Amino acid sequence: MIQTANYNFIGKLIPLCGLFFMILVNACVGQQNPPLPAAYQTEEYLPYLKGKSVGMVVNQTSTIGQTHLVDTLRSHKINIKKVFAPEHGFRGEADAGATVKSGMDEKTGLPIISLYGKNKKPTKEQLQDLDAIIFDIQDVGTRFYTYISTMHYVMEACAENDIPLLILDRPNPNGRYVDGPILEMEHKSFVGMHPIPILHGLTVAELAQMINGEKWLENELQCELKIIKNKNYNHSYSYSLPIKPSPNLPNDLSIALYPSLCLFEGTVISVGRGTEKPFQHIGHPSLTDFEHTFTPVSIPGSSVHPPFEDEKCYGIDFESKDFEEGISLKYMIDFYKAFPDKDEYFNSFLTKLAGTESLRQQIEAGFSEEEIKMSWQVGLEEYKGMREKYLLYKAP
Repeated sequence: MIQTANYNFIGKLIPLCGLFFMILVNACVGQQNPPLPAAYQTEEYLPYLKGKSVGMVVNQTSTIGQTHLVDTLRSHKINIKKVFAPEHGFRGEADAGATVKSGMDEKTGLPIISLYGKNKKPTKEQLQDLDAIIFDIQDVGTRFYTYISTMHYVMEACAENDIPLLILDRPNPNGRYVDGPILEMEHKSFVGMHPIPILHGLTVAELAQMINGEKWLENELQCELKIIKNKNYNHSYSYSLPIKPSPNLPNDLSIALYPSLCLFEGTVISVGRGTEKPFQHIGHPSLTDFEHTFTPVSIPGSSVHPPFEDEKCYGIDFESKDFEEGISLKYMIDFYKAFPDKDEYFNSFLTKLAGTESLRQQIEAGFSEEEIKMSWQVGLEEYKGMREKYLLYKAP
């Protein structure tokens, strides 16, 4: 059974900062000796940054306690020249898929360069006045979460322009699992750039090492990496995020369900965007045999005009259900069987999310969850062997 914690509530109830804040948040979900993200270890990287002109790839999760990393570095007189913003923007307020605009940050006065929209990779001109770039963004450990795609393009741009990339690592809340189909490279897209499973079991720093080591950058370039590791962390640990990583992943339950429920975005089924519980319940207006109901509405900064806006959807609420950790296909299969018009159930996005056409074909052919998962095993074993070379944190 997935254990949940509402860290938005915790963050409001206990307005503390620094390491004590992190200890308290993780204690709420039973974590002993809680992981310490790299950003907190300023003594490890401040000397490296002194005297350099710095660019930062950061968002609302790039904090030390309740202080943003940008503010911390500016207080130490680090010369921050500009911020590069991923999907959802620098402050994390843009809806999924919404174009993030470049401009000026009102609070800091720093130039903001969007890396989500037409410009997904920093240009030579955008990098020409920089001596180093920092990447510090909280990921959730799934292949289709686009922060790691942004990291790939930043690595590529750094390699092409001889700029080192400093990665301040953070724990992976889904790092206990390696599961799902391996991406077939003919289906490469911004929601899947590497031949890895949906749950890849890596932190961003470990993945960066894999990208370098497997020569996945354009022209087999390699980026100069400087990595600051997490303390008190290995892949057997659970980790509760102190800040929601994107507008529609508001708590631990949504983050744990996301690897499985995001696949429903390749179908006609709503994943609860436009409700208070995105990625915690699923449904559709035509599935009236299901008891649970919800009605999506437009929510600025989270879900503007979500699917089935103002329509009652019928489906399942996962707050009160046991749910297989890792990847579960049970509900994808069950909803396909229940849906009245099978030809309308899937859309083309499923192939990009799954990284293969076979998942749709297997479900349509009536394969069981066990049979589908068995078809992944050869690829997963090969991947695990490759993954072992790049791990910075190993379970005892």
